[in-house]
Amino acid sequence: MDHVADVELDPPQGATGDCSARSIESPELRHWSACMRELSLHILDAVQNSLEAGATLVALVIDEDLPADQLTITVRDNGRGMDEATLARVRDPFYTTRTTRKVGLGIPLFQAAAERCGGGLTIESQVGRGTTLQATFQHSHIDRAPLGDITGSLLSIILGGTCDVHYVHRVRTGRQGDRAIGDQGGDDLREFEFSTAELKAELGDVPLSHPAVREWLRQFIAEGEAALFTR
Repeated sequence: MDHVADVELDPPQGATGDCSARSIESPELRHWSACMRELSLHILDAVQNSLEAGATLVALVIDEDLPADQLTITVRDNGRGMDEATLARVRDPFYTTRTTRKVGLGIPLFQAAAERCGGGLTIESQVGRGTTLQATFQHSHIDRAPLGDITGSLLSIILGGTCDVHYVHRVRTGRQGDRAIGDQGGDDLREFEFSTAELKAELGDVPLSHPAVREWLRQFIAEGEAALFTR
């Protein structure tokens, strides 16, 4: 995950190599944080990191545990991973491994969004094996951004055509009688899951980018997401 947000911004005057002196809450960066009003935008950026790291498979899991009042977003890839030195600097908003970008706002903004909502962000990575990013939020926190256009973000990722996506969205309601989509999970768990590898196998030579398939995908994802919140 070594790509960062597509933002051109010079470090503020007097910035040094000390990450602690360059907070995401600084006046120079605060307005960029305000631009990320939906969590789907953070997810899209995180997956773009995976693609830039050469991932051929990205697993995206959104877990909404309403009884525990927690939202967890996990992005796991099989990209080239990061060494310890890179991993130690990846939260610095003025560090990026990309030669076409001056700053790396994506991960710091995601972390700031999580921390504002009583959560946090963790990153685990191993060279040659991939990276796992996980952000947690207090689900009911007044400052938690909505998930937003998950359908649009997923379509953007899938139609990019450079990797397979395994997507899972779980909602634990705490209400008896709820069943997961596809009869999976427990009484209080709803789940929407799909894999582009399986979709491609079913379609054969027809690409996911085919206009008819693209429209079916849009409806399939939108209906799957809507069913999570409809009794």
